[in-house]
Amino acid sequence: MRDFRRTLRDATILIFDGGMGSLLQRRGLKPGQSPEQFGMTHPEVVATIHKEYIQAGARVITTNTFGATSYKLPRDLGVFETNETMARIARQAAGGNALVAGSVGPTGRMVAPLGDVSFRELVDVFKEQIKGLLSGGVDLILGETHYDLAEARAVVVAAREVCDLPVGISMTFEGGLSLTGTTPEVFALTMGNMGIDLLASNCSAGPEELVLVARAMLRVTDIPVLIEPNAGLPELVDGATVFRLPPDPFASAVAVLAAEGVSCLGGCCGTTPDHIRALAATCSGKSVYRREAPGKPCPVVTSRTMSVEVGFDSPCRLIGERINPTGKPALTEELQRFETRRIISLAEEQVVQGADLLDVNVGAPMVDEARMLPLAVTALTRALSTPLCLDSISVEAIRAGLEAYPGSALVNSISGEAERMDLLGALCRDYGAPFILLPIKGRNLPVTAPERLAIIEELLIKAESLRIPRRLILVDALALTVSSKPEAARACLEVIRHCRDKWGLASTVGLSNISFGLPARDLVNSTFLAMAMGAGITTFIANPNAGRIQESLAAAEVLLGRDRQAAHFISVYAGWTPDAGPDLPAVQKCDEEGGPVAVAVIKGHKDRIAELLRERLDAGVDPFTLVDTEMIPAIAKVGEKYEKREYFLPQLLLCAETMQVGFDSIKHLLQRDGAHARDTIIMATVEGDIHDIGKNIVCLMLKNFGYTVVDLGKDVRAADIVDAAVRHKASVIGLSALMTTTMVHMEDTVRLVREQGLDCRIMVGGAVVSQAYADLIGAHGYADDAVAAVRVATKLCSEVAGHRS
Repeated sequence: MRDFRRTLRDATILIFDGGMGSLLQRRGLKPGQSPEQFGMTHPEVVATIHKEYIQAGARVITTNTFGATSYKLPRDLGVFETNETMARIARQAAGGNALVAGSVGPTGRMVAPLGDVSFRELVDVFKEQIKGLLSGGVDLILGETHYDLAEARAVVVAAREVCDLPVGISMTFEGGLSLTGTTPEVFALTMGNMGIDLLASNCSAGPEELVLVARAMLRVTDIPVLIEPNAGLPELVDGATVFRLPPDPFASAVAVLAAEGVSCLGGCCGTTPDHIRALAATCSGKSVYRREAPGKPCPVVTSRTMSVEVGFDSPCRLIGERINPTGKPALTEELQRFETRRIISLAEEQVVQGADLLDVNVGAPMVDEARMLPLAVTALTRALSTPLCLDSISVEAIRAGLEAYPGSALVNSISGEAERMDLLGALCRDYGAPFILLPIKGRNLPVTAPERLAIIEELLIKAESLRIPRRLILVDALALTVSSKPEAARACLEVIRHCRDKWGLASTVGLSNISFGLPARDLVNSTFLAMAMGAGITTFIANPNAGRIQESLAAAEVLLGRDRQAAHFISVYAGWTPDAGPDLPAVQKCDEEGGPVAVAVIKGHKDRIAELLRERLDAGVDPFTLVDTEMIPAIAKVGEKYEKREYFLPQLLLCAETMQVGFDSIKHLLQRDGAHARDTIIMATVEGDIHDIGKNIVCLMLKNFGYTVVDLGKDVRAADIVDAAVRHKASVIGLSALMTTTMVHMEDTVRLVREQGLDCRIMVGGAVVSQAYADLIGAHGYADDAVAAVRVATKLCSEVAGHRS
C-alpha cells in the first residue's frame, strides 16, 4: 500500500480524505488559532479525524501541516518538529490501510517582483517543511491550494532537492484563473514539464466549478488528476462558517468526473467523513476512464499566463532574436549598468510584430550574466505574457534565470561540450525547462547530416540516462552558411526530416546563419524557411520585422494546411502588393489614447514615467491637469484591461507601481492648500488572519486613484479598526479575509460601526467572501478583486459625502 505511483496505476478510483480545519473547529480549535499548534497540543484529536476518514473509505489521508512553514507557524513551534510529529500521527493512524500525503500549503508570501521573497528563499522554506514530513513517514508530497505558479514550482523544486517521493500539486482557480492569472491548462502544462506525478485542483468553490477546471486540465495532459471541491460555498450561521452541500449531492456531483478521466477524488473545506463515505460508496466498483494522451508529446513553453506548443500540428513558431547585445552598443552599455529599458522596448516591438517567443541574451563584455539575466527575466515577465527563451553559455546564469521565471522557459542551449548535459540538462529536468539540443562537440562544426545526427543521438542517450524526457528536447538542426559550405542547407533539411520522422523530435534553426556573406539575405532566409517548414521544422530564430520572412511563414502555413481557411493569411495579406509587403502591425510609441504619460502608465514603464512628467511640466502643463486627464484615465484603462483579462496581476501591479512613482515625483506640486486630497480609507486583514496579499494590492490601487489609505496590516482586532476609522475620519473601511475560520470577524467590525453610529461605509473582500456573505453581515459593499474595490470604494465615498453634506 505504500507505493503511491503503483496505486495510481490501479483501475479503481483513488479516494482522498476531506477537510481538516472545520473538523478541528468543532473539536476545540479557536478562531484564528493555528491548526498545527492545536494539533501539537491535541494529537489525539488529529489522529481520530484521520481514522474517521479511513473508516469512511479514504485511501489517502493528508497531514495537518497545511500552514506548517516558518512563515506561518507560531514562533514557539519548530518547523521540522511540527511536520515530523503531524506526519507521524497520520502514519500511525493509516497503518497499512491508507497512504499519507504530506500537505504543503502556500506561504502567504509571493515571489519577487510580486512579493518580497526570492524563489530560492521559498524553495528553502519548503525544503525545511518537507524534510520534517519525510522524517515522519509520508508517502507523497502534496502541495495544496496554491494560487501562484511560481510558488507551485518552488514546492516541486524543493521536493526534488530533498527526496524522490511522488509529488502532487494542487492549484485553486476562480472563474477559470488563479489569483495571478494562470489557467488550468497552463498550470497542467508547466507541471507536466516538471514531471510531477499528480495534478490537482481544490477549494475555490463547489463541485460544479471544479468540473470545468478538471476538463480543462484533462484536455492537455495525461497526468493523473485529483479534484477536491468544497461542500458548496461558505455561509455564516450563528457566527460560524458552514458549508451546506450535504454528503449525497456532493458525492453525486463529484463522482461524474470519474467518467471523464479523473482518477482521484476527495473533498476540501466543509467536507467531512460523511461526505467521503458517500463519495466512496458512489465510486465503488467504478473503473478509471483511461483517456488517450492529448497528442504527441512535444515541447511546450509557458509563461505565468500563456503557453506555446512547439509541435508538428502547431504553427511554426517565431523566436524573436533581437534581445542580444551583439552589434548593439547602446544595449551593451545599458546591460553594463544593469538596466532593462531597451530590453523592454525590443521585447514589445517583437511581440507586436508577431514573435511567439523571445530569446533573451545578455552576454556582453563586463556584464555579469548571472546577475543580469534574472533582472531581464523579471522585467520582461512583469511587462509581457510572451514566453521566454533564456540564451546563455553560463550554467549559473541559466539557473538564476530559471529561478526568476514563473513558468517553463526554453533554454538555449545544451551542446556536446563536456559535462554540459550533466549540469544543464539535469537543471532543465528539475525546473521543467524545455531546451535546445545543439549538435556541436569539440572545436569543429559538423557539416554533414550524418555527423550531426551522430552527435544528436549521443546526446539523446545521455539525456535518457539522466531521466530527461524527450518532450523537453528541441533539436537545433544547425544552419551553417551556404556561401562557404554549399551542402549546408541540404544537410540541415535532412536533419530536420530525420528528427521528425525517426525520433519524433521538434527542431529549430538560427535562420539568418544560412545566408551569411550573401547579398539579398532576406530572400535567401525566407526561401530556406519555406523549405525547412516543408521538411518539418517547428520553430526558427529570426528578426520578426523581416517582411519576406513573414510572407514565407504565412504562405507556408496555408500550404501545410495549418492555417484553416487561410484565415490568418487573408487577414494580413488581403491588401498585399509586391512592393507593399505584408500588413504588419506598426510599432507605435504612443499606441494608447492620452499621450506619452498615459502610455507609460498603461505599459508599466516605471523607469520612464518621472522623466515624461517632467517634460510635460516643462511644457507648461498644470500638474493637476496631468493627474486628472492623463494619469487617472490611464490607470482606469489598466483596470479595464484587467477585467477583460487582457492584463493579469503582474501587469496590474506593474502599472500601479508606475502610477505611484509618477505621483511621488509630482507630489510636492499637488499638496498646496490640501488640493486634490480625496477620502480616507482604512484597510485591514481581520483578526486571526495573516494573509495580506490581496489587501496590499487593493491599497496600492486605491492610492493610485488619489485616496488616502491607512493600512493597518493583518490580524487586526475589530476594535482597533474602528478606532482608526474614528481617528482618521475615514469614509470607508475595507476588510479582507482569506480563511473561512477568520471571515466571521468581519461581522465584529460591522457591529461596532453600527453600535457607535459611525458615518462610514464598510466593504469586504477575500477568497472566501461573496456578495451573499457581505449582505448577510450587513457590509455596504463587496469587491472580488482590486479593480472592483476601487469602483466600490468610489461609490461608497460618494454616498458618505452626500450624507455628510
